[in-house]
Amino acid sequence: MYNDDSVQKLSISVDEERKGKSMSNQSFAAGLEDVIAGTSDICFIDGVEGRLLYRGYDIHDLAKSATFEEVVYLLWYGALPTHAQLAAFSKSLRAVGELPSPVIQFIKTAPKTAVPMEVLRTAISLLANYDADAHDMSREANLRKSLRLTSYIAQIVAAIGRVRAGKDVVMPRTDLSHAGNFLYMLFGKEPDGLDAQAFDVALTLHADHELNASTFAARVTAATLSDMHSAITSAVGALKGPLHGGANEAVMRMLLEIGSPEQSAAWIRSALANKVKISGFGHRVYRTLDPRAVHLKEMSAQLGQKYGQPQWVPMQETIQQAILDQKKLYPNVDYYSATAYYSMGIPIDLFTPIFAVSRISGWTAHVLEQYGNNRIIRPRAEYTGATRATWVPIDERQEA
Repeated sequence: MYNDDSVQKLSISVDEERKGKSMSNQSFAAGLEDVIAGTSDICFIDGVEGRLLYRGYDIHDLAKSATFEEVVYLLWYGALPTHAQLAAFSKSLRAVGELPSPVIQFIKTAPKTAVPMEVLRTAISLLANYDADAHDMSREANLRKSLRLTSYIAQIVAAIGRVRAGKDVVMPRTDLSHAGNFLYMLFGKEPDGLDAQAFDVALTLHADHELNASTFAARVTAATLSDMHSAITSAVGALKGPLHGGANEAVMRMLLEIGSPEQSAAWIRSALANKVKISGFGHRVYRTLDPRAVHLKEMSAQLGQKYGQPQWVPMQETIQQAILDQKKLYPNVDYYSATAYYSMGIPIDLFTPIFAVSRISGWTAHVLEQYGNNRIIRPRAEYTGATRATWVPIDERQEA
C-alpha cells in the first residue's frame, strides 16, 4: 500500500519524467514528413527509384498480370491466391448482394447540394447499423466486413452517379468482375473488354499506398479499437480533401479550361509565371516518376483514341514537360487517371469516390493489420504557446 508521502513522491517523479520527455531534443517534422509512424508489411514505396510494392510484388507486374480480386486477396491474406482460392474469393465478393434498402433510400434522398464524397462518407457510416458483424471484433468478422465494404462501396458510388443523373439505381450482377460490375452499375450496360480491363488496372494501381493521409486516418481510428466502419469513415473523410483524393478532379477541370493542345504551351507558361498551383504533380514520397502514372498514361491514350478524345494526352505531355523543366516535379497518380476516367464518360465529381472504390482494399488491409498488433496511436506535439500565463479575473480582462 502507498501512503500519502509515497503517492506524492511518485506523482512528482512521474511529472518530472514527463517534463523531461517533453523537453527532450526530439526532432520535429511538419506534416510528419519522413517520420516513421509504425511498421507494416503491406506496402512499400521507394521514392528515389520510383518503386511501389504490394506485399513484395512490383506494381508493374500486378498491373500487367493480376486482376483486382487477386490484389485484394493479396493485401488481406498476404499471398497471391491459387485458382481455387481466387474462385472462392470472387464468388464470396459477388455473393455479398445488394445494398441494404435504407442505404439506397438515403442516397436517393440526400441533398442535391451534397457532393458525392459527402454522401459516400455518410452511407458507409450508415452501413454499420445493418451489419450483423458490426460489433464483433474478431479477425473472421472483420474480414467479412471488409468483403462487404468492398462490394458496397462500389455499389454506393455507382448509385450516387445514377441518382445524380436522374436515372434508376442498377443492382449488381453475379457474373461480372468487380471492375466490370461497377461500370455496369454506373452506365446500365455491360462494359466492353477494353473498358473493363482498363478500369480493373486502375483499381489495382490505386489499391494501396502505404501510410497516406486516408490510410493513416483509418489506422488512428482503428488503434482506439473503434469498429471497422468508423475507421473507413475516417479514411473517406481524409480522402475527400483536395490535397489527397480530390486532385484528379482538379486536373480534369484544368484541362477543360485549357481546351486544346494548341493552347497548352501558352496556358502553362502563364500559369507558371503567375504561380498558379498545377494539380497532379509532385508527391510527398516520390522523387521521380510515380510508377502508377506510366500505366495510367497508356490507358488514357487508348481510351482517348477509342472515344474520340485524343487531345488529352498531348496536352498533358506539354504541361508535364514544362513542370519538369521549371519545377523538377513529376506527375503523380492523379494526373493521368483524370483523363482516363473522363474519356470513359465517368462524371468528374465521381473521380474521388472511385478512388475509394479501389482504396477500400488497402484501407481494410491496414485496419486488419492494426487490430492484429495494436497500440494506440498517440503522438506528441511541439508546444509553441505560452508557459507562464497569469490568471486575470474576468472583471479585469481587456478585449484582445
